[in-house]
Amino acid sequence: MRFLLLFMLVSSCAFTGVLSDHERRERKGEEEWEEKGSKRGLFILDKWEKVVESEGGEVRVVRGFGLPMDHGSGFDGLRKGLLHIGLILMEPKTLFVPQYLDASLILFVRRGEARVGWIHKDALVERNLKMGDVVQIPAGFTFYVVNTGAGQRLQIICGIDASESLGSANPYEAFYIGGGTSPKSVLAGFDTKTLATALNVTSDEVDTFLGARSRGPIVYVTEEPAGRETKHRNGGRGFLDDAAEWKIFPLKPLKGLLIWLFGIQEDNTVRAPDTYNLYDRDPGFRNNYGWSTALDENDYEPLKDSDIGVYLVNLTAGSMMAPHVNPRATEYGIVLGGSGRIQVVFPNGTTAMDAKVSEGDVFYIPRYFPFCQVASLGGPFEFFGFTTSARRNYPQFLLGQSSILKTMVGPELAAGFGVSERRLRDLVDAQGEEVILPSWPEPERERERREEQGRREMRGREWRSGKGVSPLLVS
Repeated sequence: MRFLLLFMLVSSCAFTGVLSDHERRERKGEEEWEEKGSKRGLFILDKWEKVVESEGGEVRVVRGFGLPMDHGSGFDGLRKGLLHIGLILMEPKTLFVPQYLDASLILFVRRGEARVGWIHKDALVERNLKMGDVVQIPAGFTFYVVNTGAGQRLQIICGIDASESLGSANPYEAFYIGGGTSPKSVLAGFDTKTLATALNVTSDEVDTFLGARSRGPIVYVTEEPAGRETKHRNGGRGFLDDAAEWKIFPLKPLKGLLIWLFGIQEDNTVRAPDTYNLYDRDPGFRNNYGWSTALDENDYEPLKDSDIGVYLVNLTAGSMMAPHVNPRATEYGIVLGGSGRIQVVFPNGTTAMDAKVSEGDVFYIPRYFPFCQVASLGGPFEFFGFTTSARRNYPQFLLGQSSILKTMVGPELAAGFGVSERRLRDLVDAQGEEVILPSWPEPERERERREEQGRREMRGREWRSGKGVSPLLVS
């Protein structure tokens, strides 16, 4: 008997030690999140880096991140994020010169119009983009962007998938095909004789276009052909441009230049991916309080190559995207318009972040973390973003008519909360909406809820006094 009591005492102390060690790991994990997070919130990304700066525009990037793999953090399994958010800003009549990256891109046109050309299966394809269009550029494939909007600045939001990157200190590495002295073309790294032989031109002609002065990766363009033809040694003709000495570069010869350099053809026979417009499709969900749409590999096949999903949400003033969990992906978002709040919860049931956000703010939600977005009362709240999986996400809503509480309501869930099943059902059924919920508190709904609760209590008193029907039989 004494041995049994001693064993129970030792076991109790050991169990207490385990619990405190778990609590210590949770606290340590929260401290590490706080060290990584912005002063405005743990999951607000506000450290923009200007990675490209030219007379014709710029590119800014904010890096996504998570916790390192630290088995003592209490958040095992959360790997460092490799998805970054980029913003391309281009002035009217400008060109983002031909280049390829060590990261794949998902381009979303926020404002303006553009023409994007890229190499697809040894062919050059071009697509005209308008506001809301999405297109994918694979890592390692050369592309260019032209601002075609008349007098309009171009804004493109990028999802930068760096999972195939070189692992350098930069968010991505750009290898410029077009270029002169700044940026420098990768072709300049080859011996002049090698290039002259490969291009079938003279060494002087090689020096002419590789030594041209340039004003950065984003240059101004014109529609007029302003160059001269050069005669190849075999009698063929190519294109070299005197205007490359200046910041004006002709648009029309650009396609011919790429075809000449790479020996490719225009995409007349190969079926190339098209663009996908988020505003033209019907939302996946819509009610009186807003709408949301999600794009995965089943809707737009190129997303499968990058393993990135895309989504767009618009909430009316005061409404809420119901608390939910992403079981398959980390979510990155950027506020396109309006303002609101982002609430995120730690696994231990404590608040991780409750931050106000407005247009231009970037946030991310780690996989498995419960969260919700709430629009301010001042107007609609619109945000766009990417997920780190191209598979269908199947978000698990925690509250509302389509929630897991509604689906799992029963004696087991009631026992988990320590309440009666009837009381749990009353609680779950109080919210008649799903996914996007109305403003809280909504005066009319709150008044109706209180009146219904009063009627239920009255029926209960009548039943107990023998004057009425059991409330369990009343729907």
